[in-house]
Amino acid sequence: MVDKKSSHIKNVLHGFFLSIGTTVAEPSTILPLIINYFSGSSILVGVFASLLKGGAIFVQMIAAFYAQSYRLVMPYLRIVFIFRFLSWFGVGVVIYFTESHTLALWGIGITLFIFSFSAGFGNIYFKEIQGKVFTHKFRGRSMAYRQFFSGLGAILSGATAGVFLEHFSPPNSFAYLFMISAFLMGIGFIAFGSIEEPEKEEIKERDGTFFKFLKESFVYFGKSRILKYQVLSFLFSYSHLIGLPFIILQAEENIELSGYIVGMLLSIQMLGGMLSNILWGNISSKGEDKKILYISFGIMILSFLLAIFFQNIYIYFLIFFLIGASIDGNRLAFGNLILIIAPPEKRPTYVALQANISSLGLFFPILGGVLLSFTNYTTIYIFSILGLFIGLFYLWKEKKLIR
Repeated sequence: MVDKKSSHIKNVLHGFFLSIGTTVAEPSTILPLIINYFSGSSILVGVFASLLKGGAIFVQMIAAFYAQSYRLVMPYLRIVFIFRFLSWFGVGVVIYFTESHTLALWGIGITLFIFSFSAGFGNIYFKEIQGKVFTHKFRGRSMAYRQFFSGLGAILSGATAGVFLEHFSPPNSFAYLFMISAFLMGIGFIAFGSIEEPEKEEIKERDGTFFKFLKESFVYFGKSRILKYQVLSFLFSYSHLIGLPFIILQAEENIELSGYIVGMLLSIQMLGGMLSNILWGNISSKGEDKKILYISFGIMILSFLLAIFFQNIYIYFLIFFLIGASIDGNRLAFGNLILIIAPPEKRPTYVALQANISSLGLFFPILGGVLLSFTNYTTIYIFSILGLFIGLFYLWKEKKLIR
């Protein structure tokens, strides 16, 4: 049941339709415009950019504690899929039926948090299934295909979003995007939920309380230098989020942003991710995921340097293309590396430790919003660059340790 073609296809379909759905609230383009419409606050833009992903932090260790003793996790993942569909659709309902901007922000915040919170459980189960049904090298190739078609889905979604933003006035345009995309997202949930999951033979029975497990996990994290350096590198890779959500706001100040241009910027970012996966998949299949990370960090740093020194539509197109390539490179390489270094019986714990600790970086947009409220765009881009260099340092430390 390992490396089955049907599992590979369903993995790719899930990524394709999930990307179509979530792209309508992409944290670097459309979501900042939505929150800016309702509030006009750079700090709230940062808060909501964090909220879309950050809610997952609080439950991943709990999910790992229980998942380590599960022979099958698919039944639980299907429940997660239901919650994610309903909460995403709920964002559109809130926007459409709520007239008060303050109440709309509260409603959007709550539904996005539920969407993000449920992903905390889903990520552990999702990685566990991938670890079961794919070998290391095949998984890298499958994830590259998944991210390639996710990029294609995001391009289609970005183009559609541009049409909606151009032809429907806000906030109805935002509401339509969420409600329609929820059903497309659901197709991906159905596809992945039908994968045949083999029973896990090597399981670790739950011993003691969750808090004992939590303490032992973090003690283990402190002792395993390879795990620690990888997780810290992943954490600081999120430093791009200090400045990323605000590039679109800077562009709005410097050039005239029509709905079509917003859709084009979003599609170009996804095109960068999609095309880069041809390269990432080739490198990963050779077992050189670390090389992907060095390249990805480098092009993200280049993106911020371009944003500091140039402000015109063509440079913004290039910036978002490079950002898309970098994000997909990091996602593939870090996701594959953690499964490579994790023993099967500790796989949920490894995944949860990496996800939990590195997910603190998902709150970096709040730091960016606070900094922007009393400094300028250049300052927050410099903070992003410095954080990325710290991530590169830990990546170098891990590579040196392995040698």
